[in-house]
Amino acid sequence: MLSENIHTLRRKSGLSQEQLAEKLGVSRQAVSKWEGGLSTPELEKLRALSGFFHVSIDELTNDLGAPPPPGRTEQDLSTEKKVGAGLCAVGAVCLILFGVLMILRPSSIEQLDGSSTVTLKGTGLFIALSLLSMAAGVILIFKKK
Repeated sequence: MLSENIHTLRRKSGLSQEQLAEKLGVSRQAVSKWEGGLSTPELEKLRALSGFFHVSIDELTNDLGAPPPPGRTEQDLSTEKKVGAGLCAVGAVCLILFGVLMILRPSSIEQLDGSSTVTLKGTGLFIALSLLSMAAGVILIFKKK
């Protein structure tokens, strides 16, 4: 995050690594290492970076200050996470209900299997769809901005 933020802010400012290094009193290699995530600036250099780019140290070191990708808002990203959590919950509830149904009424599971026209029996199809729903939810939750 820090490395990406330094790179993004430097590029937005239209500076080369060499130019930023001169402004901060460090070597170009130091800036390159920061942007590559190979090293981290010392506290005094973090202060200098935050002052130079007019951002707080929190914004510089966290993902909080990073704007959403072009064409997407924070609300869009939040909605995706909520949809992902909902899909996970639906999948989990379906699997739990399926397990309870198997224990309480094994005959209903046989009916589900008998009514399926797909080669994969109805129970297998139901479990596969539940797991697919959960997987889609996890992908939406952990999808990078």
